[in-house]
Amino acid sequence: MTEFTTLPSAIEDLVPDGSTVAMEGFTHLIPFAAGHEVIRQRKRDLALIRMTPDVIYDQVIGMGCASRLIFSWGGNPGVGSLHRLRDAVENGYPHRLDLEEHSHAGMATRYAAGASGLPFGILRGYHGTDLAEHTNMTTIVCPFTGEDLAAVPALTPDVALLHAQQADRQGNVGLWGISGVQKEVALASKTVVVTVEEVVDELGQQGPNHVVLPSWTVTAIVCVPRGSHPSYSMGFSNRDNVFYTQWDAISRDRDRFTQWMKSFVLDTDFEGYLAALDDGSLFTTVLDG
Repeated sequence: MTEFTTLPSAIEDLVPDGSTVAMEGFTHLIPFAAGHEVIRQRKRDLALIRMTPDVIYDQVIGMGCASRLIFSWGGNPGVGSLHRLRDAVENGYPHRLDLEEHSHAGMATRYAAGASGLPFGILRGYHGTDLAEHTNMTTIVCPFTGEDLAAVPALTPDVALLHAQQADRQGNVGLWGISGVQKEVALASKTVVVTVEEVVDELGQQGPNHVVLPSWTVTAIVCVPRGSHPSYSMGFSNRDNVFYTQWDAISRDRDRFTQWMKSFVLDTDFEGYLAALDDGSLFTTVLDG
């Protein structure tokens, strides 16, 4: 049975130290509230998995929660580097971060293999690059055509943290818009925690690319309105491009980053973070200071 719970309880009970954790959402529906609670509870030695490490992983890595990152592109979208990720890789601060890099297609194929219960996935890719020399993959020969194909190991995260628009009272989850790989991640993961914008009596077809995660795929549901900010939830919120721009200045400096995280994550809950956003103090306090 899917459990309806609070965010602190879900993270405390279902995200143990040392676990492999996928926080997915492609531009859209990124689970920032769940990621903040991981930081707030000072989880440690996590192996993070994500197709595009966004600002949420910059924050998680910068606060020392992760020891490994499996990814396909790392940056602040439309702005530049993730400076806390970069500091961890270049300087081992706050501690060493091991990397395993793949292409977007490679990561999606790995999730799909995990969702299908297969040990690996295959794709036409990686040819003509040196990525194969530096990451976890091999090549196989197609037994039917003789073609050389890339083979990548399945991803089976211990925990998936996702955000969606709706859940019904039976524990089914509905999401729409840019759906990314949420379906594959949910099926590939051992435990699935979903934060949602609202809980409804019955799921509705609200937008394009509608995906339903049946209750048997979902371990826990938490209602966290605006839980994807500064990402967005189609039909509920807009992407906060100003936040992404401002984050570049915050994350460049270790002390400024630490001050911001203490003020708006460690010393408050997600509702307090949103209140600071609404009253304009989320960035001015640190930038002006």
